[in-house]
Amino acid sequence: MLPKWFNEWNKANPTNVFGPAIAIGIVGSAVFVAALLVTWGNPVQTESMQTGPRGTGMSVPEYNVARKAEDPTVAGYSSAPPVVPGPGAARAGDVIDNAEPLLADLTPENYERVVNAMRTWTGISVLFDGEENYQTVVARRMIQMTQNLNENWAGHVNVNGDAGVNCYTCHRGEAVPSDVWFNVTPVNENVGGWAADQNRATSMSSSTSLPSTALEVYLTDYDSQVNVHDLESRVAGVPGLDDDIHTIQKTEMTFSLMNYFSNSLGVNCVFCHNSRAFYDGAQVTPQWSTAQQGRQMVIELNQEYLIPLKDTYPAERLGPIYADAPKVGCRTCHKGYQKPLQGMNMVADWPELASTEAPVYE
Repeated sequence: MLPKWFNEWNKANPTNVFGPAIAIGIVGSAVFVAALLVTWGNPVQTESMQTGPRGTGMSVPEYNVARKAEDPTVAGYSSAPPVVPGPGAARAGDVIDNAEPLLADLTPENYERVVNAMRTWTGISVLFDGEENYQTVVARRMIQMTQNLNENWAGHVNVNGDAGVNCYTCHRGEAVPSDVWFNVTPVNENVGGWAADQNRATSMSSSTSLPSTALEVYLTDYDSQVNVHDLESRVAGVPGLDDDIHTIQKTEMTFSLMNYFSNSLGVNCVFCHNSRAFYDGAQVTPQWSTAQQGRQMVIELNQEYLIPLKDTYPAERLGPIYADAPKVGCRTCHKGYQKPLQGMNMVADWPELASTEAPVYE
C-alpha cells in the first residue's frame, strides 16, 4: 500500500534505499518547523523601540524572546507590608537589646520585619550583631545610602514611575552584589604610559582592548568630564597639554565607558544619543539626561559611602590587586536591563528605607 511514486522510484533505483527517507525527512522537518512557528511564534522576531525622529535610524531593536523574558531575579524577591502602628505603640529601641540605632524608633514588629527582609535580600544572617561585627557597620551605612538614593536621587530612580531602591536592587540575595568592580590598572606592567592601561581584555573594559581605566575615572571622580567631540577637523594646540584639546586616548576611554553603559542596560548608542550629532544636547533623547544624572549619582555612592568603607572590610572582601573597596556602577543595579528588576516598586512596602524622616504608614 505504498504510494505509486515510491514504487516507481524504487523500481528505477533498486539499490538506493536512502533517497526516499531523506526526501520524506526533509519534507517532514519543514512541516514540523512551520508548525512550531505557527504555534509558538518566530523565535528571531524583533521589535524596535523608537528613540528619535522617524527616518533617523534612532531605534533599539530587541528579540521578542529577550524583550518579553522576565528578569529571573524578580522571582527571588520577597516583600511584606508594614504594620501600621497603633496608639502608644512600643519603640524597638526600648524593648529590643542592641537594636540598630537607625531603626530604633520603629515599632518592634516593623523593626523585625525590616531586619529580616534585609537578611533575606542580602543573604547575610548576622546583620546588627554587635559593633565588633563589620557587617553591622556596613549595613548601617547601606541603610543611609539607600535612604539617600530614594530621597535625593528620585530623578534617576523614579524617572519611569515609582520604583525606588532597596537592598535587593543590588544584592539579589547575595552577600556581595554581582557586578561590583575593583581597580585593575595598570594591566600591563611591562610598559609605561597609556599602553599600560589598555590592549588587554579585562572585565573593566567589557573584554575588549579598550582602556580599563574608564570606571576608575568616570565613576569615582566628580570633576571628570565625558567630552571629546570637536567640530573642527584640525584644532590648534597640543593634545593632553591644553585642557580643551583631547587626546585619542581619552576618546578611547570614552568608548570604553559607553560600551559599559550599553552592556549594563542592554541597549545601543541611540538609546541616548542622536548619532548624527553626538555633540548637540538639544538633539539627544531624554535617556541621555537620565544617564548623566545616574553617573553623578554613582560617583556620590562610591565616594561618600563605599570607598570610605575600605578599612572596615576584612581582607577577603577587598579587591584582588590593590585591596580596594568594592565599588558600584550602572550594571550593579541594572544587570543588563533598561529598568532594574523591570521597574518593580521597591519601596512601596518599605517606607523605612524611603527617607531619613520618620516613615509614613498608610
